[in-house]
Amino acid sequence: MKCTNIQAKLNNPHHQRLNQRLKSDAKLNVPLKSACRPRPSAACSATVNKPQTSQMLVYVPPHPLVKHWLAICRNAATPSGMFRSAIAELGRIIIYEAMRDFLPTMEGMVDSPMGPADVTFVDPTKPIKVVPILRAGLVLLEQAQQVIPVCETYHVGYARDEETLQAKPYLNKLPKSFSPDDLILVTEIMLATGGTIVQVIDDLVSRGAQPSNIRIACVVAAPPAMVKLSEKYKGLKMYTAIIDPEVNEKGFIVPGLGDAGDRAFGTL
Repeated sequence: MKCTNIQAKLNNPHHQRLNQRLKSDAKLNVPLKSACRPRPSAACSATVNKPQTSQMLVYVPPHPLVKHWLAICRNAATPSGMFRSAIAELGRIIIYEAMRDFLPTMEGMVDSPMGPADVTFVDPTKPIKVVPILRAGLVLLEQAQQVIPVCETYHVGYARDEETLQAKPYLNKLPKSFSPDDLILVTEIMLATGGTIVQVIDDLVSRGAQPSNIRIACVVAAPPAMVKLSEKYKGLKMYTAIIDPEVNEKGFIVPGLGDAGDRAFGTL
């Protein structure tokens, strides 16, 4: 999987077009049964491969289905229910990619209909901490809960003042502290000015989370949010369907999706 260095990306006048090539991924949801047993040669052990970096990285899957569902979301004529479904489809693809080298795994053995088979499971003792930013992030949360075999959910809610564009918290269900080894996925549809997402990452880090163990899954990102995050948190990783070129004076991404929360929940 290739990715882009955030600073080099923003220096490119065509930053909204990333050329990463992401390998296709297949996932099989299999319940961890009591029949699973350690391989004879070794006990079951948890492993996770996490590339280390001092830069913030942004991944954009160049998949035709991403482009298709994004086109549905872009269309102002798309009804609310279809918009929400399209966001969900995008979220599923993006979360698959975000989990690619993030999930801890364990090796074991099961009895298939034809005999013993070595297998790999996602480690059920190390749940991913999913942090949806209300309310738009709830649409991606639904996909995270379906895609990730074991996860815990901690909701946070922010309301943006449309005059000052400043985000104010109204809900915080984060635990008092995180372990430095905790793996955290933050879900949000739009990252525009960066005010909200920076506050959320600030709060996570202040409670013990490591930026290198935090991943952001979104649908559309814009340079202001990306710059703020990259300047403050090295090692952070973001996964998005597209990077749009600008944010207007009202704080909306252009061309963007409009108000994604209102469109997703039918409250326009």
